[in-house]
Amino acid sequence: MFEFIMFIMFILITLPFYGILIWSYFYPEESFLWGKRWMYSEEPEPSEDAIIFIKIKSIIGIILVTFILIIGGFNIFN
Repeated sequence: MFEFIMFIMFILITLPFYGILIWSYFYPEESFLWGKRWMYSEEPEPSEDAIIFIKIKSIIGIILVTFILIIGGFNIFN
C-alpha cells in the first residue's frame, strides 16, 4: 500500500511539469518570455527558429518526464 501511495505522490509531483511542457508546446510565443516579460518595455517577437526550438525542447521534456515517471514507478514497485 505504501508503494502505491508513493507512486500517486510521484505522479502528482510530475503533473505540473507536464502542464508547463504541454502549454509551452501549444503556445510557444507566450512561453518564450515566461518569467522574463518584465525585462522588456515592448514585447519582443520570437523568430520562427526560436518557436521551433521551444517546441522541440517541450517534446524532449515530455519524453524525459515520461521516462522518469516510468523508471520511478519500476523502482517504487520493485
